[in-house]
Amino acid sequence: MWSFFARDPVKDFGYGILQDSPERSGIWSLHRGKRKTSGEPVSVFVYEVSQGTEQQTQLAKAAFKRMKTLRHPNILAYVDGLETDKSLYLVTEQVTPLAVHLKAQTEKGGVGELEVSWGLHQIVKALSFLVNDCHLLHNNMGIWAIFVDRAGEWKLGALDHVAPEQGDPSGISLPEPKSVYPDMEKYDPPEMSNNSGEKWAGEVWRLGCLIWEVFNGPLPRTSSLRSLGKIPKSLVPHYCELVGANPRARPNPARFLQNCRAPSGFLSNSFVESNLFLEEIQIKEPAEKQQFFQELSDNLDSFPEDFCKHKVLPQLLTAFEFGNAGAVILTPLFKVGKFLSADEYQQKIIPVIVKMFSSTDRAMRIRLLQQMEQFIQYLNEAAVNSQIFPHVVHGFTDTNPAIREQTVKSMLLLAPKLNETNLNQELMRQFARLQARDEQGPIRCNTTVCLGKIASYLNAGTRQRILISAFSRATKDPFPASRAAGVLGFAATHNYYSITEIAGRILPTLCTVTVDPDKNVRDQTFKAIKSFLSKLEMVSEDPAKLSEIEKDVESSAQPAGASSSWAGWAVTGVSSLTSKLIRNAPVTEGGATPEGSEPANNTASSCGAIGAPAAGLSKAELSKKKREERRKELEAKRAERKVAKGPLKLGARKLD
Repeated sequence: MWSFFARDPVKDFGYGILQDSPERSGIWSLHRGKRKTSGEPVSVFVYEVSQGTEQQTQLAKAAFKRMKTLRHPNILAYVDGLETDKSLYLVTEQVTPLAVHLKAQTEKGGVGELEVSWGLHQIVKALSFLVNDCHLLHNNMGIWAIFVDRAGEWKLGALDHVAPEQGDPSGISLPEPKSVYPDMEKYDPPEMSNNSGEKWAGEVWRLGCLIWEVFNGPLPRTSSLRSLGKIPKSLVPHYCELVGANPRARPNPARFLQNCRAPSGFLSNSFVESNLFLEEIQIKEPAEKQQFFQELSDNLDSFPEDFCKHKVLPQLLTAFEFGNAGAVILTPLFKVGKFLSADEYQQKIIPVIVKMFSSTDRAMRIRLLQQMEQFIQYLNEAAVNSQIFPHVVHGFTDTNPAIREQTVKSMLLLAPKLNETNLNQELMRQFARLQARDEQGPIRCNTTVCLGKIASYLNAGTRQRILISAFSRATKDPFPASRAAGVLGFAATHNYYSITEIAGRILPTLCTVTVDPDKNVRDQTFKAIKSFLSKLEMVSEDPAKLSEIEKDVESSAQPAGASSSWAGWAVTGVSSLTSKLIRNAPVTEGGATPEGSEPANNTASSCGAIGAPAAGLSKAELSKKKREERRKELEAKRAERKVAKGPLKLGARKLD
């Protein structure tokens, strides 16, 4: 029983102090700490009664009491506290003293004006709250009274000397800062002795001292305030009002804030505007939120990293979860994601992305597919196969050609993470349907290209069953680029075919393409035939080389990155093959192109074919070539008249 009464309350306190060097903060020592139950980081201000004077103990107890009762977004947030005979513990949100923060930022290259502008905005708001709403005076304003949280937000603390502007009704008066810290006298306004002017005149004078120290470092003496130093020009006139000799001319904190927010003022910029919008985002109209998130993406590049991680990101996630923000948050979300570690990305971004893939919003789906390269490395195979691919696969049958196109190209990134069933069965079934039935020639071409790119991830049985049939089908496609893709597909996957398959199935197929109406397709075909014939000749000359040539035929699926050598294959990553084809020339299914286009070169540049050089031709051959090009132009005109509308231009309609 007696052991119960003898228990140490500090040991039972719900917060622990980390064993590292504390920072001095006035009469307090500032420690890093954490909540014992959750590990949540906090800051712990500790005051040891035995090490302080009676005046200091009085101030510490006053601050302890004041911290519990004062609540404002710009005032250091009280979390918990403990008062014993020996010490006082004040637990707050995790913060760093402003002086320490500024020093760290200087070592990284300096503090940006945007960050300082928002920080001063917050401190002036806190001061205005004390003066105008609570009728309190801080009496201890200075760089030592400001703290910075994880998001880079400035908080007003050091409430040790806070007192009612009309004096404490109980008659208890707190000691002045300079009576506790003698070097504080240089921050006192010149009228301190006669108390002339408004009650808050001394507060804004000290605010001016704070501004001077933020830009110029520690204030050596009061007279130094006359030297502007590095204070920005847009802030100078308002700063001069704060430290004016006439206390009656000094502006109220609210008035100072209003003056600095005027057009071209120091506090009038995109960073402050964005912060103010985020603070009121819950009451904004949906149209206003949409507009804000669209503009936010461009502004993020100039915003501080900590602000993006700890303030913008939570708002983006909340907007998606509860605000029905839609696809508009994707671009800023991925921009902020670049600042996160792999673990943070997994914890905060990936769950949102997985949920987005189940959306029926087409704009959301296509933007996810277009930007997959930014987050694919963070997706694990289990999530891809069970939560993402089942939704993505619907894109293959979407009525919108742009979504079908983007779905095909996304397979270049998803294939390495797909399991046996999804890759070798479901995906191959979808590719076969697209190749055979899709009305868009460019999409059929893209499907062939993608199949060749992911061939190394397929198992040996699927490769032997699918590749030759798929590429052979492509060589018979009415769209010239698809035929070129089929030929190049054979060449790029040459190591997966046995000598028997080359001689009995591939070469006969390629030989029929040597009379293709498109010159570029013929050029690619002859090069492929020469490559395969050289293999046959090599084995004929030295049968011992057969095993070396066929070593990959029965090989298992290769890891990601193994299939990287497509000789002359232009489509890399998720580059827009189809949009290139359509932009260059709206090609008809029969192979004709409108006047002025160059079908052979377009096909070559889009599908990666190597065009035949024109250099070295005789005059007769050049003349013959010109006649042939003229004949094709005439045919193109006739075809254009027959097909007035032409094929659907993918990407012509912007998806929002």
